[in-house]
Amino acid sequence: MNGATLALRGVESFMLRLFLTLTLTVMCLGAAEAPVYVVLWFDTEDYILPAADDAALRLAADLSKAGVRATFKVVGEKARTLEARGREDVIHALAAHDIGYHSNFHSIQPAPAVYLRDAGWLDGGAEFERRESPGVADLRRIFGMTPSCYGQPGSSWGPQSYRALLRMGVPVYLDEGSHVSLDEQPFWFGGMLHVFGMGRFLIRPSIDDESLLPAALAKFDQAAAELRKRGGGVISTYYHPTEFVATEFWDAVNFSKGASRPRSEWKMPRRRTAESSERAYRILMRYVEHAKSRPGVEFVTARELLRLYERQSKPASRDAIVEHMRARLTYLATPAGSLSAAEMLQSLLGMEPREIEGPLGRRASTYQGPDPQGADLETAKSDVRAFIEANRRLPSEVWFGSTYLSIADFARLLAGGLAAGRPRGAIEAEKHISSDSTKTFSWAIHPEGFSAPNLLELARLQAWTLKPAILKKR
Repeated sequence: MNGATLALRGVESFMLRLFLTLTLTVMCLGAAEAPVYVVLWFDTEDYILPAADDAALRLAADLSKAGVRATFKVVGEKARTLEARGREDVIHALAAHDIGYHSNFHSIQPAPAVYLRDAGWLDGGAEFERRESPGVADLRRIFGMTPSCYGQPGSSWGPQSYRALLRMGVPVYLDEGSHVSLDEQPFWFGGMLHVFGMGRFLIRPSIDDESLLPAALAKFDQAAAELRKRGGGVISTYYHPTEFVATEFWDAVNFSKGASRPRSEWKMPRRRTAESSERAYRILMRYVEHAKSRPGVEFVTARELLRLYERQSKPASRDAIVEHMRARLTYLATPAGSLSAAEMLQSLLGMEPREIEGPLGRRASTYQGPDPQGADLETAKSDVRAFIEANRRLPSEVWFGSTYLSIADFARLLAGGLAAGRPRGAIEAEKHISSDSTKTFSWAIHPEGFSAPNLLELARLQAWTLKPAILKKR
Protein backbone atom coordinates (compact mmCIF):
# COMPACT_ATOMS: atom_id res chain seq x y z
CA MET A 1 0.00 0.00 0.00
CA ASN A 2 1.62 3.26 -1.09
CA GLY A 3 1.76 6.56 0.80
CA ALA A 4 -0.90 8.20 -1.40
CA THR A 5 -3.38 5.43 -0.62
CA LEU A 6 -2.67 5.70 3.10
CA ALA A 7 -3.12 9.45 2.98
CA LEU A 8 -6.42 9.07 1.11
CA ARG A 9 -7.72 6.60 3.64
CA GLY A 10 -6.64 8.91 6.42
CA VAL A 11 -8.63 11.73 4.85
CA GLU A 12 -11.64 9.43 4.44
CA SER A 13 -11.43 8.35 8.07
CA PHE A 14 -11.18 11.96 9.19
CA MET A 15 -14.17 12.96 7.05
CA LEU A 16 -16.20 10.07 8.43
CA ARG A 17 -15.39 11.06 12.01
CA LEU A 18 -16.22 14.67 11.19
CA PHE A 19 -19.54 13.64 9.62
CA LEU A 20 -20.48 11.54 12.65
CA THR A 21 -19.48 14.35 15.02
CA LEU A 22 -21.55 16.92 13.10
CA THR A 23 -24.51 14.55 12.93
CA LEU A 24 -24.38 13.96 16.68
CA THR A 25 -24.04 17.71 17.28
CA VAL A 26 -27.06 18.45 15.11
CA MET A 27 -29.05 15.76 16.91
CA CYS A 28 -28.11 17.23 20.27
CA LEU A 29 -28.95 20.71 19.13
CA GLY A 30 -32.27 19.44 17.82
CA ALA A 31 -33.05 17.93 21.20
CA ALA A 32 -32.01 21.15 22.93
CA GLU A 33 -34.39 23.06 20.67
CA ALA A 34 -37.35 21.11 22.04
CA PRO A 35 -38.06 23.00 25.27
CA VAL A 36 -40.15 21.67 28.14
CA TYR A 37 -41.92 24.37 30.12
CA VAL A 38 -43.21 23.79 33.64
CA VAL A 39 -46.09 25.99 34.78
CA LEU A 40 -46.18 25.88 38.59
CA TRP A 41 -49.33 27.49 40.00
CA PHE A 42 -50.98 27.90 43.37
CA ASP A 43 -54.68 28.46 43.97
CA THR A 44 -54.36 31.04 46.73
CA GLU A 45 -57.84 31.01 48.13
CA ASP A 46 -58.11 30.28 51.88
CA TYR A 47 -59.13 33.55 53.55
CA ILE A 48 -60.31 31.85 56.74
CA LEU A 49 -57.12 30.32 58.15
CA PRO A 50 -54.42 32.95 58.90
CA ALA A 51 -51.73 30.27 58.67
CA ALA A 52 -52.54 30.00 54.96
CA ASP A 53 -51.12 33.54 54.60
CA ASP A 54 -47.84 32.33 56.07
CA ALA A 55 -47.88 29.30 53.77
CA ALA A 56 -48.20 31.53 50.70
CA LEU A 57 -45.32 33.67 51.99
CA ARG A 58 -43.13 30.62 52.63
CA LEU A 59 -43.81 29.16 49.19
CA ALA A 60 -43.13 32.45 47.41
CA ALA A 61 -39.91 33.01 49.37
CA ASP A 62 -38.61 29.45 48.91
CA LEU A 63 -39.26 29.54 45.18
CA SER A 64 -37.67 32.97 44.78
CA LYS A 65 -34.59 31.70 46.59
CA ALA A 66 -34.47 28.76 44.16
CA GLY A 67 -34.73 31.12 41.18
CA VAL A 68 -38.19 29.89 40.17
CA ARG A 69 -41.20 32.10 39.46
CA ALA A 70 -44.65 30.63 39.97
CA THR A 71 -48.17 31.85 39.24
CA PHE A 72 -50.29 32.58 42.31
CA LYS A 73 -53.96 32.63 41.35
CA VAL A 74 -55.48 34.76 44.08
CA VAL A 75 -59.14 34.97 45.11
CA GLY A 76 -60.43 38.53 45.36
CA GLU A 77 -61.54 38.09 48.96
CA LYS A 78 -58.13 36.57 49.81
CA ALA A 79 -56.37 39.65 48.47
CA ARG A 80 -58.66 41.96 50.42
CA THR A 81 -58.11 39.85 53.55
CA LEU A 82 -54.34 40.08 53.19
CA GLU A 83 -54.72 43.83 52.92
CA ALA A 84 -57.01 44.02 55.95
CA ARG A 85 -54.63 41.89 58.02
CA GLY A 86 -51.73 44.15 57.13
CA ARG A 87 -49.86 41.35 55.38
CA GLU A 88 -47.79 43.54 53.09
CA ASP A 89 -45.02 40.96 53.40
CA VAL A 90 -47.22 38.34 51.72
CA ILE A 91 -48.46 40.78 49.08
CA HIS A 92 -44.92 41.82 48.12
CA ALA A 93 -43.68 38.21 48.08
CA LEU A 94 -46.47 37.07 45.77
CA ALA A 95 -46.11 40.12 43.52
CA ALA A 96 -42.49 39.09 42.88
CA HIS A 97 -43.97 36.12 41.04
CA ASP A 98 -47.01 36.23 38.71
CA ILE A 99 -50.55 37.00 39.83
CA GLY A 100 -53.57 35.23 38.38
CA TYR A 101 -57.25 35.43 39.33
CA HIS A 102 -59.23 32.67 41.02
CA SER A 103 -62.74 34.24 41.30
CA ASN A 104 -64.00 36.88 43.69
CA PHE A 105 -65.33 34.74 46.57
CA HIS A 106 -64.50 31.16 45.49
CA SER A 107 -66.87 28.99 47.56
CA ILE A 108 -69.44 31.48 48.81
CA GLN A 109 -72.60 30.80 46.85
CA PRO A 110 -73.50 31.29 44.14
CA ALA A 111 -70.33 29.83 42.65
CA PRO A 112 -69.68 30.65 38.97
CA ALA A 113 -71.22 27.51 37.45
CA VAL A 114 -74.27 27.97 39.69
CA TYR A 115 -75.04 31.50 38.53
CA LEU A 116 -74.08 30.73 34.91
CA ARG A 117 -75.92 27.41 34.61
CA ASP A 118 -79.13 28.71 33.04
CA ALA A 119 -77.69 31.81 31.37
CA GLY A 120 -76.98 32.22 27.67
CA TRP A 121 -73.74 33.25 26.05
CA LEU A 122 -74.25 37.02 26.09
CA ASP A 123 -76.14 37.49 29.36
CA GLY A 124 -73.90 34.94 31.07
CA GLY A 125 -70.80 36.84 30.00
CA ALA A 126 -72.29 40.07 31.31
CA GLU A 127 -73.19 38.45 34.63
CA PHE A 128 -69.73 36.96 35.05
CA GLU A 129 -68.20 40.37 34.41
CA ARG A 130 -70.56 42.05 36.87
CA ARG A 131 -69.73 39.61 39.65
CA GLU A 132 -66.03 39.06 38.95
CA SER A 133 -64.67 42.40 37.69
CA PRO A 134 -64.50 43.84 41.24
CA GLY A 135 -62.13 41.02 42.20
CA VAL A 136 -59.92 41.65 39.17
CA ALA A 137 -59.88 45.37 40.00
CA ASP A 138 -58.86 44.64 43.60
CA LEU A 139 -56.02 42.36 42.51
CA ARG A 140 -54.82 45.05 40.13
CA ARG A 141 -54.90 47.64 42.93
CA ILE A 142 -53.35 45.45 45.64
CA PHE A 143 -50.66 43.66 43.60
CA GLY A 144 -50.00 46.35 41.03
CA MET A 145 -50.70 44.20 37.99
CA THR A 146 -53.60 42.94 35.91
CA PRO A 147 -53.98 39.19 36.51
CA SER A 148 -52.35 37.16 33.78
CA CYS A 149 -54.81 34.29 33.95
CA TYR A 150 -57.99 32.90 35.46
CA GLY A 151 -59.00 29.50 36.73
CA GLN A 152 -62.37 28.48 38.14
CA PRO A 153 -62.92 27.49 41.78
CA GLY A 154 -63.20 23.71 41.98
CA SER A 155 -65.02 22.52 38.88
CA SER A 156 -67.29 25.60 38.83
CA TRP A 157 -66.57 26.40 35.19
CA GLY A 158 -68.64 28.24 32.62
CA PRO A 159 -67.61 29.15 29.03
CA GLN A 160 -69.36 32.54 29.25
CA SER A 161 -66.43 33.59 31.42
CA TYR A 162 -64.20 33.80 28.33
CA ARG A 163 -65.79 36.83 26.73
CA ALA A 164 -65.85 38.62 30.09
CA LEU A 165 -62.24 37.75 30.96
CA LEU A 166 -60.99 39.03 27.62
CA ARG A 167 -62.87 42.28 28.20
CA MET A 168 -61.14 42.52 31.60
CA GLY A 169 -57.72 41.99 30.03
CA VAL A 170 -57.17 38.42 31.25
CA PRO A 171 -55.90 36.33 28.30
CA VAL A 172 -54.96 32.90 29.75
CA TYR A 173 -57.11 30.14 31.26
CA LEU A 174 -54.94 28.20 33.72
CA ASP A 175 -56.57 25.42 35.71
CA GLU A 176 -57.45 21.76 35.50
CA GLY A 177 -60.69 20.00 34.61
CA SER A 178 -62.42 17.71 32.14
CA HIS A 179 -64.82 20.24 30.62
CA VAL A 180 -62.67 20.69 27.51
CA SER A 181 -59.30 19.28 26.51
CA LEU A 182 -57.12 18.86 23.46
CA ASP A 183 -54.28 16.33 23.31
CA GLU A 184 -53.24 17.05 26.92
CA GLN A 185 -51.39 20.21 25.86
CA PRO A 186 -52.18 23.95 25.66
CA PHE A 187 -54.84 25.04 23.21
CA TRP A 188 -56.79 28.09 22.10
CA PHE A 189 -60.48 28.17 22.91
CA GLY A 190 -62.86 31.11 23.08
CA GLY A 191 -59.95 33.43 22.28
CA MET A 192 -57.98 32.38 25.38
CA LEU A 193 -54.83 30.29 25.70
CA HIS A 194 -55.73 27.27 27.84
CA VAL A 195 -53.56 25.10 30.06
CA PHE A 196 -56.36 22.73 30.98
CA GLY A 197 -57.17 19.03 30.76
CA MET A 198 -53.46 18.20 30.84
CA GLY A 199 -53.83 14.48 31.54
CA ARG A 200 -50.50 12.72 31.97
CA PHE A 201 -48.70 16.05 31.67
CA LEU A 202 -50.25 17.16 34.96
CA ILE A 203 -47.57 16.22 37.50
CA ARG A 204 -48.45 16.70 41.16
CA PRO A 205 -46.27 14.79 43.66
CA SER A 206 -47.99 13.90 46.91
CA ILE A 207 -46.87 16.21 49.71
CA ASP A 208 -48.06 13.68 52.31
CA ASP A 209 -45.78 10.72 51.56
CA GLU A 210 -42.12 11.32 50.78
CA SER A 211 -41.65 7.67 49.78
CA LEU A 212 -43.79 8.32 46.69
CA LEU A 213 -41.56 11.11 45.42
CA PRO A 214 -39.10 8.99 43.39
CA ALA A 215 -41.99 7.58 41.34
CA ALA A 216 -43.32 11.12 40.77
CA LEU A 217 -39.89 12.32 39.63
CA ALA A 218 -39.66 9.38 37.24
CA LYS A 219 -43.10 10.31 35.91
CA PHE A 220 -41.86 13.85 35.37
CA ASP A 221 -38.81 12.63 33.46
CA GLN A 222 -40.96 10.39 31.29
CA ALA A 223 -43.36 13.25 30.51
CA ALA A 224 -40.49 15.61 29.71
CA ALA A 225 -38.89 13.03 27.39
CA GLU A 226 -42.16 12.54 25.51
CA LEU A 227 -42.61 16.29 25.09
CA ARG A 228 -39.08 16.65 23.73
CA LYS A 229 -39.88 14.00 21.12
CA ARG A 230 -42.96 16.04 20.17
CA GLY A 231 -40.88 19.17 19.70
CA GLY A 232 -41.59 20.71 23.09
CA GLY A 233 -44.54 21.35 25.36
CA VAL A 234 -45.85 22.07 28.83
CA ILE A 235 -46.05 20.26 32.16
CA SER A 236 -48.58 21.66 34.62
CA THR A 237 -48.15 21.44 38.40
CA TYR A 238 -50.43 22.96 41.01
CA TYR A 239 -51.04 23.14 44.74
CA HIS A 240 -52.87 25.31 47.27
CA PRO A 241 -50.91 27.16 49.98
CA THR A 242 -53.49 25.98 52.52
CA GLU A 243 -52.56 22.35 51.76
CA PHE A 244 -49.18 22.96 53.39
CA VAL A 245 -50.67 23.97 56.75
CA ALA A 246 -54.07 22.22 56.90
CA THR A 247 -55.28 18.64 56.56
CA GLU A 248 -58.67 19.61 55.13
CA PHE A 249 -59.89 22.36 52.86
CA TRP A 250 -61.27 25.50 54.45
CA ASP A 251 -64.32 25.61 52.17
CA ALA A 252 -65.28 21.95 52.57
CA VAL A 253 -65.49 22.57 56.31
CA ASN A 254 -67.91 25.48 55.84
CA PHE A 255 -69.67 25.41 52.47
CA SER A 256 -70.19 21.79 51.40
CA LYS A 257 -73.16 20.92 49.15
CA GLY A 258 -74.06 24.53 48.50
CA ALA A 259 -74.32 25.51 52.17
CA SER A 260 -74.31 29.15 53.20
CA ARG A 261 -73.02 30.15 56.61
CA PRO A 262 -72.52 33.61 58.17
CA ARG A 263 -68.94 34.61 58.89
CA SER A 264 -69.57 34.48 62.61
CA GLU A 265 -70.09 30.72 62.25
CA TRP A 266 -67.13 29.91 60.01
CA LYS A 267 -65.01 27.04 61.30
CA MET A 268 -61.25 26.65 61.03
CA PRO A 269 -59.92 23.61 59.15
CA ARG A 270 -57.78 21.11 61.03
CA ARG A 271 -54.09 22.00 61.05
CA ARG A 272 -51.06 19.98 60.06
CA THR A 273 -48.34 19.38 62.59
CA ALA A 274 -45.18 21.44 62.19
CA GLU A 275 -43.33 18.32 61.10
CA SER A 276 -45.97 17.50 58.49
CA SER A 277 -45.81 21.03 57.08
CA GLU A 278 -42.02 20.94 56.81
CA ARG A 279 -42.23 17.63 54.99
CA ALA A 280 -44.70 19.12 52.51
CA TYR A 281 -42.46 22.10 51.78
CA ARG A 282 -39.46 19.81 51.45
CA ILE A 283 -41.18 17.51 48.95
CA LEU A 284 -42.24 20.42 46.77
CA MET A 285 -38.76 21.92 46.69
CA ARG A 286 -37.18 18.55 45.93
CA TYR A 287 -39.53 18.27 42.97
CA VAL A 288 -38.72 21.81 41.83
CA GLU A 289 -34.96 21.26 42.10
CA HIS A 290 -35.25 17.98 40.21
CA ALA A 291 -37.23 19.62 37.39
CA LYS A 292 -34.75 22.51 37.24
CA SER A 293 -31.86 20.08 36.85
CA ARG A 294 -33.31 18.38 33.77
CA PRO A 295 -31.82 19.49 30.41
CA GLY A 296 -34.07 21.82 28.45
CA VAL A 297 -36.60 22.25 31.28
CA GLU A 298 -37.65 25.78 32.18
CA PHE A 299 -40.18 27.13 34.69
CA VAL A 300 -42.50 29.78 33.25
CA THR A 301 -45.43 31.78 34.53
CA ALA A 302 -48.80 32.11 32.83
CA ARG A 303 -47.77 35.60 31.69
CA GLU A 304 -44.59 34.25 30.12
CA LEU A 305 -46.36 31.27 28.57
CA LEU A 306 -48.58 33.57 26.53
CA ARG A 307 -45.51 34.95 24.77
CA LEU A 308 -44.26 31.47 23.88
CA TYR A 309 -47.24 30.46 21.76
CA GLU A 310 -48.34 31.64 18.33
CA ARG A 311 -51.53 33.62 18.59
CA GLN A 312 -52.38 33.80 14.90
CA SER A 313 -50.93 31.92 11.97
CA LYS A 314 -51.56 31.15 8.32
CA PRO A 315 -50.40 27.58 7.93
CA ALA A 316 -52.53 26.55 4.98
CA SER A 317 -53.65 27.68 1.53
CA ARG A 318 -57.28 28.08 0.53
CA ASP A 319 -57.08 24.81 -1.41
CA ALA A 320 -55.75 23.00 1.66
CA ILE A 321 -58.54 24.49 3.80
CA VAL A 322 -61.20 23.40 1.29
CA GLU A 323 -59.79 19.88 1.17
CA HIS A 324 -59.66 19.68 4.97
CA MET A 325 -63.15 21.06 5.59
CA ARG A 326 -64.65 18.90 2.89
CA ALA A 327 -63.63 15.91 4.98
CA ARG A 328 -63.75 17.26 8.55
CA LEU A 329 -65.27 20.30 10.25
CA THR A 330 -62.63 20.76 12.89
CA TYR A 331 -59.37 22.61 13.46
CA LEU A 332 -56.46 22.19 11.07
CA ALA A 333 -52.98 21.74 12.51
CA THR A 334 -49.81 21.67 10.40
CA PRO A 335 -46.11 22.00 11.29
CA ALA A 336 -46.47 25.68 10.35
CA GLY A 337 -49.34 26.44 12.72
CA SER A 338 -53.03 25.88 13.33
CA LEU A 339 -56.41 27.27 12.31
CA SER A 340 -59.75 26.89 14.08
CA ALA A 341 -62.87 26.00 12.13
CA ALA A 342 -64.04 29.61 12.57
CA GLU A 343 -60.79 30.93 11.11
CA MET A 344 -61.00 28.58 8.14
CA LEU A 345 -64.60 29.61 7.47
CA GLN A 346 -63.50 33.24 7.43
CA SER A 347 -60.81 32.34 4.88
CA LEU A 348 -63.39 30.70 2.64
CA LEU A 349 -65.43 33.89 2.88
CA GLY A 350 -62.46 35.92 1.65
CA MET A 351 -61.88 37.48 5.07
CA GLU A 352 -58.68 37.88 7.03
CA PRO A 353 -58.99 35.22 9.76
CA ARG A 354 -59.26 36.63 13.28
CA GLU A 355 -60.49 35.49 16.64
CA ILE A 356 -64.27 35.49 16.79
CA GLU A 357 -66.86 33.72 18.91
CA GLY A 358 -68.94 30.72 17.96
CA PRO A 359 -72.68 30.95 17.28
CA LEU A 360 -75.23 31.66 20.00
CA GLY A 361 -77.40 28.64 19.28
CA ARG A 362 -77.79 25.43 17.32
CA ARG A 363 -80.03 25.33 14.27
CA ALA A 364 -81.18 22.49 12.02
CA SER A 365 -81.14 23.53 8.36
CA THR A 366 -84.53 24.21 6.78
CA TYR A 367 -83.22 24.84 3.25
CA GLN A 368 -84.07 21.85 1.05
CA GLY A 369 -83.24 22.91 -2.51
CA PRO A 370 -80.19 22.24 -4.66
CA ASP A 371 -76.89 23.70 -3.50
CA PRO A 372 -77.21 27.50 -3.73
CA GLN A 373 -75.01 29.01 -6.41
CA GLY A 374 -74.40 32.26 -8.24
CA ALA A 375 -76.06 35.41 -6.92
CA ASP A 376 -77.90 33.59 -4.12
CA LEU A 377 -74.65 32.22 -2.71
CA GLU A 378 -72.81 35.53 -3.07
CA THR A 379 -75.63 37.36 -1.27
CA ALA A 380 -75.47 34.87 1.60
CA LYS A 381 -71.68 35.14 1.83
CA SER A 382 -71.89 38.92 1.92
CA ASP A 383 -74.50 38.73 4.69
CA VAL A 384 -72.33 36.40 6.78
CA ARG A 385 -69.30 38.65 6.34
CA ALA A 386 -71.37 41.63 7.49
CA PHE A 387 -72.67 39.69 10.51
CA ILE A 388 -69.15 38.68 11.56
CA GLU A 389 -67.85 42.23 11.17
CA ALA A 390 -70.73 43.63 13.24
CA ASN A 391 -70.81 41.01 16.00
CA ARG A 392 -67.36 39.36 16.01
CA ARG A 393 -69.03 35.97 16.14
CA LEU A 394 -70.51 33.41 13.76
CA PRO A 395 -74.23 33.48 13.01
CA SER A 396 -76.28 30.47 13.99
CA GLU A 397 -77.88 30.25 10.55
CA VAL A 398 -77.40 31.62 7.04
CA TRP A 399 -80.54 32.69 5.20
CA PHE A 400 -81.52 31.80 1.63
CA GLY A 401 -84.84 33.52 1.15
CA SER A 402 -87.21 32.38 3.88
CA THR A 403 -85.19 29.26 4.75
CA TYR A 404 -81.70 28.80 6.08
CA LEU A 405 -78.70 26.55 6.45
CA SER A 406 -77.09 26.00 9.81
CA ILE A 407 -73.68 27.62 10.04
CA ALA A 408 -72.12 24.13 9.95
CA ASP A 409 -73.95 23.19 6.75
CA PHE A 410 -73.06 26.56 5.25
CA ALA A 411 -69.39 25.80 5.92
CA ARG A 412 -69.83 22.43 4.24
CA LEU A 413 -71.43 24.18 1.28
CA LEU A 414 -68.41 26.47 0.88
CA ALA A 415 -66.05 23.52 1.16
CA GLY A 416 -67.58 21.46 -1.58
CA GLY A 417 -71.34 21.24 -1.42
CA LEU A 418 -74.09 19.44 0.43
CA ALA A 419 -74.24 16.25 -1.58
CA ALA A 420 -76.60 13.56 -0.38
CA GLY A 421 -75.07 11.30 2.20
CA ARG A 422 -72.53 13.81 3.45
CA PRO A 423 -72.59 14.18 7.25
CA ARG A 424 -74.46 17.15 8.65
CA GLY A 425 -75.17 18.57 12.07
CA ALA A 426 -72.51 19.00 14.75
CA ILE A 427 -68.93 19.86 13.88
CA GLU A 428 -66.26 17.33 14.73
CA ALA A 429 -64.44 19.72 17.07
CA GLU A 430 -67.31 19.31 19.56
CA LYS A 431 -65.95 15.91 20.57
CA HIS A 432 -63.37 17.70 22.72
CA ILE A 433 -66.13 18.97 25.04
CA SER A 434 -67.31 16.76 27.90
CA SER A 435 -70.69 15.09 27.52
CA ASP A 436 -71.15 14.28 31.22
CA SER A 437 -72.99 17.26 32.69
CA THR A 438 -72.95 15.86 36.24
CA LYS A 439 -69.55 14.25 36.77
CA THR A 440 -67.79 17.12 35.01
CA PHE A 441 -69.14 19.56 37.61
CA SER A 442 -68.65 17.31 40.61
CA TRP A 443 -67.34 19.46 43.48
CA ALA A 444 -67.95 19.32 47.21
CA ILE A 445 -69.15 22.94 47.18
CA HIS A 446 -71.78 22.58 44.45
CA PRO A 447 -75.31 21.70 45.56
CA GLU A 448 -75.86 17.96 45.76
CA GLY A 449 -76.62 16.46 42.34
CA PHE A 450 -75.57 19.63 40.52
CA SER A 451 -75.67 19.29 36.74
CA ALA A 452 -75.09 21.90 34.02
CA PRO A 453 -75.85 20.56 30.53
CA ASN A 454 -76.46 24.07 29.20
CA LEU A 455 -72.88 25.09 29.99
CA LEU A 456 -71.50 22.14 28.02
CA GLU A 457 -73.84 22.92 25.12
CA LEU A 458 -72.59 26.51 25.06
CA ALA A 459 -69.04 25.16 25.06
CA ARG A 460 -69.83 22.88 22.10
CA LEU A 461 -71.03 25.93 20.17
CA GLN A 462 -67.68 27.55 20.90
CA ALA A 463 -65.83 24.52 19.51
CA TRP A 464 -65.60 26.54 16.29
CA THR A 465 -62.82 28.48 18.06
CA LEU A 466 -60.82 25.44 19.25
CA LYS A 467 -57.32 24.77 17.94
CA PRO A 468 -53.97 23.49 19.24
CA ALA A 469 -51.53 26.07 20.58
CA ILE A 470 -48.27 26.01 18.59
CA LEU A 471 -44.98 26.93 20.23
CA LYS A 472 -43.09 29.73 18.54
CA LYS A 473 -39.88 28.68 16.90
CA ARG A 474 -36.78 29.75 18.79
